[in-house]
Amino acid sequence: MRSLPFRGAYSALIILVMLFICRVSGAQELQKQRVIILTDVENEPDDTQSLVRLLLYSNLLDIKGIIATTSVHMKKEVHPESVRKVIHAYARVYPNLTKHEPGFPSPDSLLLLVRQGLPEYGMAAVGDGRDSEGSDWIIRILEEDDDRPLWISVWGGANTLAQALHKIRSTRSEAEAAMLTGKLRVYTISDQDDSGNWMRKNFPGLFYIVSPGGYGSSTWGAINQFVPGISNEVISNSWLADNIQHGHGPLGAVYPDVAYGMEGDTPSWLFLIPNGLNDPEHPEYGGWGGRYELYRPEYSSLDTKGFTGGVPVEPEPRPIWTNAADGYVPFVPNEFGRAVRKDTVTYNSNKATLFRWREDFQNDFAARMDWCIRPYGDANHPPVPKVAGSAIITVRSGQGFALDAGGTSDPDGDNMSYLWFQYPEAGSYKKVIPFDQAENLYRIAYIKAPQVSKTETAHFILKVTDKGNPPLTRYIRVIVNILP
Repeated sequence: MRSLPFRGAYSALIILVMLFICRVSGAQELQKQRVIILTDVENEPDDTQSLVRLLLYSNLLDIKGIIATTSVHMKKEVHPESVRKVIHAYARVYPNLTKHEPGFPSPDSLLLLVRQGLPEYGMAAVGDGRDSEGSDWIIRILEEDDDRPLWISVWGGANTLAQALHKIRSTRSEAEAAMLTGKLRVYTISDQDDSGNWMRKNFPGLFYIVSPGGYGSSTWGAINQFVPGISNEVISNSWLADNIQHGHGPLGAVYPDVAYGMEGDTPSWLFLIPNGLNDPEHPEYGGWGGRYELYRPEYSSLDTKGFTGGVPVEPEPRPIWTNAADGYVPFVPNEFGRAVRKDTVTYNSNKATLFRWREDFQNDFAARMDWCIRPYGDANHPPVPKVAGSAIITVRSGQGFALDAGGTSDPDGDNMSYLWFQYPEAGSYKKVIPFDQAENLYRIAYIKAPQVSKTETAHFILKVTDKGNPPLTRYIRVIVNILP
């Protein structure tokens, strides 16, 4: 824990003013992602958990609605009052949150966004005369004069969205319906009612991220699953008690104990956070919500026997954004010599695309919980990575290039650790491009581009982690275009 050093009242005031100006300036350059949440809150505790985390990041998102829905696990009930309960807890820490970063929405404005879908299961809530305040609200937001896409983050059943699409198709011209549907970006936590497959069949152009089949084979499940060989402390019940639930004010106090799994819904919006790694329009790039590729999965490859709550697993009618595997080799700390080294184990699975970032986003969550109760000088804030020149580099085969993060800074003045690594799965060039220098230098002076017969892309990630408590990480993605 840090305290602001005593430099006299005048000096301290100047420092705080400069920090505020920098934070406001950075926020003005940020284009927030629009998002509507569909949640079967009260089905189990994890929706409430995800709501707590969502509100802590509400200054980095443009939340357009939080709609209480049904699911296969709760077919005849909706609970908007439970959403409001979490917002009321947020209201009590809101004044302190605004001391750390600008842009947090007022509690009153969030309460105005709470809506509900019909208390009916799946396709029983879709059709003529089946409108709800939730489905009408989705259409209203879609029709706003805003060029940004509208993300629908589905934590339970998707039938409220399905009804909105049904009404759009029934009441709008073909061109207008195509325009409105083209704005939508959907990420569902598997299929928790029978409307998901209906939408994918009837709206073939709909941007849709999903892990179809049994929950056990999903990408999103990696947020809370024990992984042998890596640290799992940050998803333990004791970690949640110490860093989230206890001693962190009213918002932490409403974060419930884990029942079936911690925050299974959070990956559906976590990749919208602007952290330098996430790129929502490119699920194949990978980020805090996992990595997905666009293809039509073979029915035989789906987990048709795993747990779905009873939702049938049907053949996919067309390409969707779905599970993709990473070959992930962790970097681990060295006690002596070079600060980090590559581990001796390799993970190769779709779950690795998400759990590889888990320690980073859990520490980030813990820091924001600290913001609920601590003054600015007693809390940690993320570093600000910067690369020299452009984050898009074009070179020819055999040509050398450099990676330089010398302009990186930390708002708290913390010492920072650097790590450069290639992300082969994110680019078209899948082979490893070696470089001889230590990966933890802020500047890699020379990397030789490989010989290619056609234009290829290679992704390099800069990971910057401060030494605050908890340590916080931000990234920059450098894309190298390699010409023949």
